[in-house]
Parts: sequence; structure tokens; C-alpha cells
Amino acid sequence: MQPDTTRRDIVLAFRNIVRQRRRSLFALATIAGGVIALMLAGGFIQWIFDSMRESTIRAQLGHVQIVRPGFYEKGLADPYSYLLPEKDPLFAKIGQTPGVRTIAPRLAFTGLASHNDSTISFSGEGVDPDREKELSTYLYIVDGEPLSADAPNGIIIGQGLAANLGVKTGDTIVLLAATTKGGLNAVECKVRGLFMTAAKAYDDAFLRAPLSVARQLSRAAGATSWLVLLDQTADTDRFIRATQAEADRKDLQFIPWHELADFYKKTVVLMSRQVGGVELLIALIIILSISNTLSMAVIERTGEIGTMMALGVRRNGVLRMFILEGLLLGTLGGLIGIVLGSLLGSLISYVGIPMPPPPGMSTGVTGRIHLHPSLIIEALSLAILTTLAASIFPAIKASRMNIVDALRHQR
Repeated sequence: MQPDTTRRDIVLAFRNIVRQRRRSLFALATIAGGVIALMLAGGFIQWIFDSMRESTIRAQLGHVQIVRPGFYEKGLADPYSYLLPEKDPLFAKIGQTPGVRTIAPRLAFTGLASHNDSTISFSGEGVDPDREKELSTYLYIVDGEPLSADAPNGIIIGQGLAANLGVKTGDTIVLLAATTKGGLNAVECKVRGLFMTAAKAYDDAFLRAPLSVARQLSRAAGATSWLVLLDQTADTDRFIRATQAEADRKDLQFIPWHELADFYKKTVVLMSRQVGGVELLIALIIILSISNTLSMAVIERTGEIGTMMALGVRRNGVLRMFILEGLLLGTLGGLIGIVLGSLLGSLISYVGIPMPPPPGMSTGVTGRIHLHPSLIIEALSLAILTTLAASIFPAIKASRMNIVDALRHQR
């Protein structure tokens, strides 16, 4: 196909779209509406994914956890058998690595918490209050104050655990836990605050204490894990590969956050399928709309098609002309939808979407629309591919017309 022929076909297809204003506007509105719907629905789901991911990282897991090999397979029942050293050159080296925001030690422990006549089992984490500030930005203090190095016996408790135990900010509780040698030890602590995360199961079972309290209670030195927070979540796997290759430590295991975030991964799979269902519905609507538009165009332009073929336009030229019309409709409708969808998404994000508390949380949130480049490309591709598919049948129908019958049409 020659360049001049291609330009002529594109100009002719565009002229035909402009000539049939009413039908073309309806088709463009359908395509743009589908693109806008996909962008807003997909952008809202993407906001949920992004919020869940960052909440999981910045309230519980960090980007990377460094532990002893086998800790997550066997160490949860006996964490003190998988302790990391209190001082290790690699810890300081990682903290100075470009792209690393912070690295913090954590000591996991379990036991019983008592207040008045109530005694409840808990899971606890001993943390460094200063290093944990950036690692806990999505751990919301709903009452009281966060951990502080100036309050060595002050702890924070999950909102659900506090309700079950019957404690509030300012109360004193006793923590009882097993030591590294199998004995029992108790520490009296003051509740500095109550926290909430996006995971209700976590809030119902966990408390956090300064690392000194956890070590005093368990009589353990060191930590069960080091949590690394990076500047960019996308750098997680690259950081692990580079650090493992440089450190060459067989006694350490580097675990990315996405291997530990089981609830997040299942949520992404479920909601991605829902977005796929929305895409399928939008594709069917666009295909039916464009197919109907071009089929009507073929009927109305039967005499014109016969004249063109009588003047020497080949059947593949007619086929190409109608396919180009569909392609132009899809491209124009997709671009219009992307512009309007981006503006509408920005406006909605600026205003916010008031939402009721999600499952596992007691307070509402404000929704946003996150329009990632991949979502915009997906929306434009959907518009183009569906209109291209919808134009094939009318184009074939037009190209197979009998010249004589076409010239006699409506005569």
C-alpha cells in the first residue's frame, strides 16, 4: 500500500466521519464514556491497591525483612532460636545504602497481658521508637501518644486488643512472657496509646513495646528481624538482589514484603477480576455501538460504494476505508475519553470520596482516583481494539457488494 494511497484513505475515512455527524457523535460519546468509566473504576481500584500496599509496608512489614533462614517456617513458635546479633556490620552498612530510608530491628515475643481481672494472650513486637517513626506512618494512633524513647516502659496496644482487655490510655498492665531459657518473666508497663491499622486481625492481637522492654521481658539480646524501608517500593527486588550479591551471607534470608502480604495479594487478584468484568462489559457495549454505526453507514452509502467500485476502487480499498473509519473513531473517542477521564479523576481526587469504614476498620476513609500510565494505555488500547474489531464485519459486507446491485440501490 503506497503512502499516498494511505493518506487518501485516511482523509476519506475522516471526511465520512465528519459527514455523518449525528451518528459519529453518538459513537464517540459511547467510546469516550466507556473509557471514562474504565479509568474511574480502574483508578479507584488502583487507589485501593496503593493504599493497602503502603499500609501493609508502613505499618507491619517494611519493604524487606532480613531474618535467619527458616524463621517464617519454624521460628514463629520459637523465635529466640533465630535471633540476629545485636551488633552486625551489615546492619550499619545497609542503613547507609543509597535508596534506603531506614533500617530497624524488631524482636517478636508472645505472652499474656493482665489488667485487673482480665488476662488475654497477645503477640508483641519490640521496636526502636526512633527508627520506627517512618516505618509506622500507617499505624494510626487513635488515642494517646506513640512510642517514645523517653518513656521506656510505655507501650501501645491494638484497638481490638485493648477493647478485649478492657484497658485505655494511661492504664497499667502486666506482661508475662517466656524467656529464652524457658522460664517466665513479667514486666509492668503503662499504656501510652491505642493504634489501628488496615488489618483488624493485627489490631486484635498485637501490641508494641520499646525494644528495651521486649529484651527485658524475654532476656534476649539482638532481634528476630531487621526491617528495611526503601525510598521506592518498586526498588524492592533490585535492592534484595544487589544486597545479597554484595553481602554474600548464607546465615541471612532477605524476604520482600510481597511474599509476606498474603491478604494483599488475594485482594489484588479478586478485585483485578472485577475490573476485568467491567472491561468486558465496556468492550461489548463499544463493539455493538460501533458495529451498528458502521452497518448503517454501509446501507446508507450503498450507491456511493457502487460508484467507487465502478470507478476502479478495489474491494480491499473499500474494506480498508471502513476499517480506517472504525480505527479513527476508536482513536478519537479514546483520546477524548482519556482527557475527560483525567480531568474528572483529578477533580474527584481533589474533592475526595467520603467512604464508610472498610472491613476491619472503625473509621471512614477518603477515596481517591489513581490514574497510572498503564491504566491510561489500557483504556486507549481497549477503545482502539474494540472499534477495530467492530468495524471488520461491516467492512467485509461493504467490500463484497455487487457493483451493479449497489448502483441500482434506491433507484
